[in-house]
Amino acid sequence: MKDKRHLYLGSGAFILLWLLSATLYTVSEEQQALIVRLGAPIGAVKEPGLKYKLPLVDSIIYYNKRLLTLAPAVEQVILGDQKRIEVQTYTRYRIANTLLFYNAVRTVELAEPQLAQLVSSSLRRGLGQVTLSSLLSEKRTHIVELIQNEVAEKARDVGIEIVEVRFHRADLPLETSQAIYDRMTSERQREAKELRAQGFEWAQLIQAKADRERTVIISEAQRQAKITHGTADAQANQILSTAFGKEPQFYKLYRALQTYRQALANAGPTIVLSPDTEFLRYFKTGPATSGKK
Repeated sequence: MKDKRHLYLGSGAFILLWLLSATLYTVSEEQQALIVRLGAPIGAVKEPGLKYKLPLVDSIIYYNKRLLTLAPAVEQVILGDQKRIEVQTYTRYRIANTLLFYNAVRTVELAEPQLAQLVSSSLRRGLGQVTLSSLLSEKRTHIVELIQNEVAEKARDVGIEIVEVRFHRADLPLETSQAIYDRMTSERQREAKELRAQGFEWAQLIQAKADRERTVIISEAQRQAKITHGTADAQANQILSTAFGKEPQFYKLYRALQTYRQALANAGPTIVLSPDTEFLRYFKTGPATSGKK
């Protein structure tokens, strides 16, 4: 009798625990739940805590309430000016409407490929209307905002809220980058040659101008030197004339000595002259004294 009683109590406790586990469920702070009754979603639960459901009838599907990140692979996009760039985006989103999300895509694993395709389509459509120079300017922020707005509008239909769409990287393809680098190198080399040629031309002009100025300065200096030399000679001749007028004998002696110096300085060790030559007069008689000629 006691054994049956224990059996009934154990069975009742088991049934009670099963009913509690089948009736109660919890929702954490980072989760939101969708109640599915007999395969049809009937409501969403976003508030955390202990919740109730119908056993054997309701099932619970949990979705993340936090921001999720989608980072698709790098893809090549053709811009409006027919240039190609390699773009990698990242998208931050959250599940805003679990009922709509479940009806449209069911799970995150199935939703992300569709969201990636949506981002890729909007990206190609947006970048296909702009040029590379615009993408590298301050207009880039506006271009990204237009792409984000288009993605957000379309993702809203499947219960997804787009918080941010940004470029993780946007580079030129390797072959394009090399071609641009080679073209830039050629352009810089051409500019360098032009600058060198221009510098050489300027150097020639400066040198020619300096030579002209040098010639003018030297000519002017020589002219001034000749004028000064002529003035000095005139003054010297005037002084000599005045001195000759005062002391003609001394002047004759001075001139004779100068003649001796100039004539004998470059003469050989032997000089042959007639004894009565006028050149040797001062050697014989010496300078004339007062009263003598």
